[in-house]
Amino acid sequence: MKESQEPIPHLFRCPISLDLFTDPVTLCTGQTYDRPSIEKWLSSGKSTCPVTMQRLHDLSLIPNYTLRHLIDQWLNLRHQFDVDPSVVEIKHNLVSQETTFDIKIQSLEKIRSLSHLKPWMNPSLVQLGFFQLLLELIFVNPVELESMTSRDFLKFVEDALFCVTALLPFSELSFLNFLKEDSKFESFLIIFELGNDSIKMCICDLVEAISRCEETKELCIQIGRNRKYLQELLHLKTEVSLKAILGLCSCSESNLQTLIQEGVVQHLISYIMSNTKKRGRNSFLSEGMSAIELMLRTESGRECLMKDINGINALVRMVFRVCDHEGSESAVDSLMILCQHSLQAREEAICGGLLTQLLLLLQSQCSGRVKTRARMLLKLLRSTWIEDTKNGKTV
Repeated sequence: MKESQEPIPHLFRCPISLDLFTDPVTLCTGQTYDRPSIEKWLSSGKSTCPVTMQRLHDLSLIPNYTLRHLIDQWLNLRHQFDVDPSVVEIKHNLVSQETTFDIKIQSLEKIRSLSHLKPWMNPSLVQLGFFQLLLELIFVNPVELESMTSRDFLKFVEDALFCVTALLPFSELSFLNFLKEDSKFESFLIIFELGNDSIKMCICDLVEAISRCEETKELCIQIGRNRKYLQELLHLKTEVSLKAILGLCSCSESNLQTLIQEGVVQHLISYIMSNTKKRGRNSFLSEGMSAIELMLRTESGRECLMKDINGINALVRMVFRVCDHEGSESAVDSLMILCQHSLQAREEAICGGLLTQLLLLLQSQCSGRVKTRARMLLKLLRSTWIEDTKNGKTV
């Protein structure tokens, strides 16, 4: 794009072509692409999602009418938008040193209301600099944090982070690299530690976005090697924190190893055990299984899972869930990895009811690939059973 033109918001760019969407369509992974780009990708024989690299159990392309409507609104707005004096006043109130926290919070509430009631305005708010401004106001130097009234400032941070997460999809994420500065990163850690659950969840959304952007990979690695942050993250035990964990795991091998050392395998096993009995599809269980599968590709990850008394049982539970075949696929692949490396894992899986789970899965409506992997796992278990029978051992 020419410098004189308004840049395309991040959300409006196809992840493959990096151009403005012309016909946005969504895959079963929830990722959206421009139809010509994703059709070219699939026609080349690939069966994964380009962004997440998850295997596609369904190749359907669902038109994203909501995003198309927002793009149309934005295209009209960038030609018609005149800066509302009230928006200018809001920005002035946020920047001014003389403005009280009460007025700043009121200003944030107006921005929050505007971004919620008129979402097509978000790209223009980003163009007016609100995304960068809010981040700079949130992550101030630690010395300044000490001088502020804790309750007022945390209320301000909470409201500001809600606005940031609303503007996040439309913003250039490379700006977040300012958090790599020592003072800003320390502020990031302090706010996450002292913040309430709402603040922590917003920061988890921020971390998940950082992990998906190649330009912020160094920042993601910096976050992933900070044990203080990881410990707070694991204690949070929410679905949003699970997304942040998966993002950090997917970002780099060093992050993966650090998370394993901090006990993330046990954390995920505990989450799965407490949620598999709940009805309905839980996409976060699938993401948890994806994270476990990544960790089991390392020796340290396999050791941690085998030491957990519920480790094998949790994976077996995830093999067949009527509402979640995506999680089943990761569970089967995870058990395949374990059983290939450990006779003990095979025996525990058989005793835990894996054979029944696999047979139920083969009779379900899951994808052909999942059924193929299930048959391979059955064959591996059968060879174990035959060998044990020859040796006179009962499993």
